[in-house]
Amino acid sequence: MPEVVERIGMSQRERDRLVIIRSVINGQRTQVAAAEQLQLSTRQLRRLQKRVALDGDGAVVHQLRDRASNNAADPAVKQKVLALYCSDYGGDYGPTLLAEKLAEQQQIGLSPETLRQWLLDAGLWQRKRKRNKHRRRRERRACLGELVQVDGSHHPWLEGRGAQMVLIAFIDDATSHLTARFYPGETTEAYFDLMARYVAAHGRPIALYSDRAGIFRTERSKRATEQDFCPQFTRALGELGVRLIMAQSPQAKGRVERLFGTLQDRWVKELREAKVTTFEAANELLDSKLLAQFNDRFTVKPASPLDAHLAAPAAAELSATLCEHHERIVTNDYTVRFANQVLQIPPPPLPGLRGGKVLVERRLDGQLKLRFKGRYLSFEPRPPAGPVGPTALPPPQADNSTLRG
Repeated sequence: MPEVVERIGMSQRERDRLVIIRSVINGQRTQVAAAEQLQLSTRQLRRLQKRVALDGDGAVVHQLRDRASNNAADPAVKQKVLALYCSDYGGDYGPTLLAEKLAEQQQIGLSPETLRQWLLDAGLWQRKRKRNKHRRRRERRACLGELVQVDGSHHPWLEGRGAQMVLIAFIDDATSHLTARFYPGETTEAYFDLMARYVAAHGRPIALYSDRAGIFRTERSKRATEQDFCPQFTRALGELGVRLIMAQSPQAKGRVERLFGTLQDRWVKELREAKVTTFEAANELLDSKLLAQFNDRFTVKPASPLDAHLAAPAAAELSATLCEHHERIVTNDYTVRFANQVLQIPPPPLPGLRGGKVLVERRLDGQLKLRFKGRYLSFEPRPPAGPVGPTALPPPQADNSTLRG
């Protein structure tokens, strides 16, 4: 009579686990490597290895297969609950409310999910499927300059031929007209620079539509003032009179998100064909070809012929706005400390200057400007005074005995 071989039903996951454990037993794989592959601790792997060595292949099968769960409720309790549901609760209580009433009135503690499964199995409850919320595509704004969507794209634009760079883009919502530039990173200075270029070319837009990145917003405590935690770019937009709208999701600013999908396909190939290796060369190609090419092909006619852009401020005012602003206190010797520098303000002193607050402007070209009550001050940079070294000798003292003689 042939020997009867016991067949063990296994899932694909259990079969894969058995192969790896057998390779450990046969010395083909280390315990550490096997544990990492199975996403287990080495201690748990040793348990499984020992169990397979003692009990055979069936040891990888879960011990509760074909058995009731250790946490399964008593069948008598299930029958009692279903009877109460039909008699005392009228058959129309939801699982959550039924769980609350059973705990309160019958001292039967069950989870709403357990009750929902029991009622579904008994045909006493129907699944309530939630329909997806109907969403409509937002219509474009009617006028040029009414809304500009802004964002940055982190992508291997140079495909490893040079340093990583980020494309920052301003796309008009009404026309899809694009203003963009490559920068080494998505920084406040980069947004300042592109905003200055945009305003100089078109004027001030009515609103910018952005994500909720730290360049545009900062988590602040309830006791902090708005000015203390207002990001530099958001502050500059307020001074320019440009409204900032922050999207709640990437889908909300879909125009700029779809734009990056298009550019990451097209412009990567253009940069490759031009053999660009730096962001300076990339911007040259952008200005000479890519922007004009994109705008000629993808710009659409707005619904209204009105240009909603506001007048651009003077170049000097724009430079003073689109830069970092930092408040500092003027010390008693009419100096200001900023970025590890000492700025000496020459005479004559202005009334209220000593101990007063001055605004330090760090321009995009690296220049520093001091402003006090709307007036720019001249200053001279001084090296900061270093601490006295531990080996410095004390000043010489007079010999009192010699003086008395």
